[in-house]
Amino acid sequence: MRNWVSFAEIKRRVTLAQVLRSYHVDWLRRSGLGQYRGRCPIHRGQGREAFHVHLERGVFHCFACGAGGNVLDLVAAMEGCSIREAALRLQGSQAAAGMAAATACGAAGRKLVTKKREGNPPLGFWLEVDRRHPYLARRGIEDATAAHFGVGYFSGRGLMRGRIAIPIHDGRGRLVAYCGRTVEGGDPRYRFPAGFQKSLVLFNYHRAPSAAGDQVIVVEGFFDCMRVHQAGFPGVVALMGARLSRTQQELLTGRFSKIVLLLDGDATGRAATAQIAGSLASASSVTELLLPPGVQPDQMTADQIRQVLPGAEGRQRIDAN
Repeated sequence: MRNWVSFAEIKRRVTLAQVLRSYHVDWLRRSGLGQYRGRCPIHRGQGREAFHVHLERGVFHCFACGAGGNVLDLVAAMEGCSIREAALRLQGSQAAAGMAAATACGAAGRKLVTKKREGNPPLGFWLEVDRRHPYLARRGIEDATAAHFGVGYFSGRGLMRGRIAIPIHDGRGRLVAYCGRTVEGGDPRYRFPAGFQKSLVLFNYHRAPSAAGDQVIVVEGFFDCMRVHQAGFPGVVALMGARLSRTQQELLTGRFSKIVLLLDGDATGRAATAQIAGSLASASSVTELLLPPGVQPDQMTADQIRQVLPGAEGRQRIDAN
């Protein structure tokens, strides 16, 4: 029996403003009472004024790609799915429960344009992805690992189209963003939603404490994290870059007494290792693992990773050449 869904109820409980905010569409500017316009989040075109939203009426229209309609039409267009599928996604998501924390604009006229957020709001949707895409196998990601992290190729419409979609959660385990990794070597290699603040989260942090005890391994990238996990070290998090923000530092030192740095072996990674170790040393025991030049964890075999990590204890520098 097919799941029952009420289109009218979904449209009554979920607003355009909530869904736009869940997609991190925060670049629209006010053009009238309850009206906004800007670049289209569906086809990502260059027309800065093509996408028009009327919040009071609950409708949108893009004069470039022709998309338009209500909140269900927006989700269907973004995800490349049917109206029914869009309704089911909203019905089973936080959007249907109100998404109060993610509301960008309501009856009081709050703006969809924000200069600074206090946090990354939880998403009101999830993407259906192909976890068996050949690209993942080429990167050495096993099926079980892809399923554990929820990564896979997204063929629908929207920002993640034609990319490996990587779900990102905050410290409370709430889905707050997807990052898209190109499979064809085009630019940008990694695409984050507009307005997403990666400095406020650590990839896989919501799983690491229960798996790691009081020690955590810190790497730079998503695939580094997945390969280290796959090698038998589930207590691993990724910076999503080579910089440690103050918030990320507080997340680490507030939960772990032992921190192992396993950043890339290039000049940037080694410099970041020294800098990050210095900032963490006063609060935690830090181990710096220095990989050979040009080597990064996602290029290492599981055996090589296991050879490097077992003795990583205490405040020390270990050259893994």
